[in-house]
Amino acid sequence: MSDEEKNIYAEPAEIDGDTLANLGPLRALAGVWRGEKGVDVNPKEHGPETRSFIDHIELQPIDPQTNGPQLFYGLRYHQHVISPGEAGTYHDQTGYWLWEPATETVIQTLSIPRGQIAMAVGKASKDARFFELVAKRGETTFGICSNPFLEEAFKTLAYRIAVTVHPNGTWSYEEVTTLQIKGTDEPFAHRDTSLLVNIGAPTPNSLALLKSTKG
Repeated sequence: MSDEEKNIYAEPAEIDGDTLANLGPLRALAGVWRGEKGVDVNPKEHGPETRSFIDHIELQPIDPQTNGPQLFYGLRYHQHVISPGEAGTYHDQTGYWLWEPATETVIQTLSIPRGQIAMAVGKASKDARFFELVAKRGETTFGICSNPFLEEAFKTLAYRIAVTVHPNGTWSYEEVTTLQIKGTDEPFAHRDTSLLVNIGAPTPNSLALLKSTKG
């Protein structure tokens, strides 16, 4: 390990400001997407309920981020979900997808307005067309944090998301959130799946736009 790598304050000497060119496996996710055939299997008092949903996900590149020598390229995202034929929001979620080229690590941070946040991690090559991320309750680095009611009544034990990029330019995800529901013995696997079709191109990040205007 070099002296620069040992120095926790030493930022990379050169950083390419074009995030879209450095997103590794996340490049295929950049843009605006719609999914019309989502399926949600969720817990109810008298047994599991299966519902369809419509996804709208926007993933836009952010400027490169550093923690001393650590370098991330990423996408800021907002996921808005509705249920066909119903008014109002079915699910809302915000966060970041991050790619660390040096370690071939993918991170997803997520926040939902029911008082819960999580950070999931996985490994993938820069050309990967499939990757899987996991967060576990109790972990202090890649974990899950819930408000007191959810922690008592619907305790989240683990979260997993698997992403597949398809040859035709679409991508899909499968999420499994493992819940320990109060009054039950066995954990419940809350599942969500969706196939996303592109409906809009990504907007280049600020540094990339600045670079393009300077020629």
